[in-house]
This record gives sequence, structure tokens and C-alpha cells, in this order.
Amino acid sequence: MRHPFDTLDWPIPTARLLLRRATPDDLDATWTFRQLPETQEWIGAAPATYDDYREHFLREERLADLLIVELDGRVIGDLTLRVQDAWAQKEVADQAKSVQGELGWTLDPAYGGKGYATEAVRALIDLAFGRLGLRRLCADCFYDNEPSWRLMERLGMRREQHTVKDSLHRTRGWLDGLSYALLAEEWPVPE
Repeated sequence: MRHPFDTLDWPIPTARLLLRRATPDDLDATWTFRQLPETQEWIGAAPATYDDYREHFLREERLADLLIVELDGRVIGDLTLRVQDAWAQKEVADQAKSVQGELGWTLDPAYGGKGYATEAVRALIDLAFGRLGLRRLCADCFYDNEPSWRLMERLGMRREQHTVKDSLHRTRGWLDGLSYALLAEEWPVPE
């Protein structure tokens, strides 16, 4: 089965950035910022060694969902979009196939505070609702990861759930979690 990204023409330019499909050649560039303590604090998987990271990064299903964010030819982050089926009753389940997606992002902290994450994720949302025709997007984070949930709110995502100590952090123990979502009909049409 083809990945939805296979239907798009790459790369995708934004005002300042370039989004493109990840390749095995992006291993070293992404390891550079993903191994930093301030990045590892919040990402879902933080392999301790380069070899462990290489094994994680090069998995075919991971590379398929991964986009690279470039600024002037330099890799400054990555984005994920996992296209999923929506929950549906059996009689209409075929209409719920591949209609929603889960977003994720990691930005090199050296490039934080300049609007690059907002610009990159906004472009990914445009792709998801526009060219891919998805109907709903969601994203989750720890409540303590304020930069992440603030980004979701800047993009107009709706906080749908605040759970109490249901999310286990590798060093902080049980933390509150947040879930955000956005429907295609809520997303402004790109200018």
C-alpha cells in the first residue's frame, strides 16, 4: 500500500523553509539535535546511543511518516504525520479509512523562538487538509511541555483532553497529558 506522502510532489517550500521526505542520509543531521538533553526531554523515544538511534531512525515505517525541515539547506527539524483510520461502526468503516492524522515535530533548539516550528507545522497542516484531504488532525504532549502545547494553540488546535497523571515520562514519573485536535473545516484556507 502506498503512503499518502507518495502522492505529493516534493519538496514543499514555505516562506523560509523547505519540507521534504526523510531519507537514510538524514540520520546524522537529525541525531545532532535529537540527542540534545533539551530535545530528549520531550520526544517519545530517546535512544541513548547513536547505534540505537540509527536502528530506530532507519525503520521503514518511521522513514515513511517523517519529513525533514530545512533552512537554507541545513536540517533544523523533522515532522511526522501518521495517517490513520477513524473509529467507525462496522457498516460505515470503509468511509473511515485513512481520514485522519497524528502530528509530531522536533526542532533543533538552536532555531527555537524564530517561528520556524509554527511555519513548518502550519505547512504540514495545509498539506494534510489540502492535498491529502484528511478530515481531522490530532497531537498529544505532556502538560509540562509548554512550548509544544503553545504551538498547538498558536495554530488554532483545540484542547480536547487534559488527563491527570496518565502519561509516564522517562525521568519525571507520571505527568498530566494534553490532547489537541483540529478539523479541516476549522482550518483557514491558505492565502
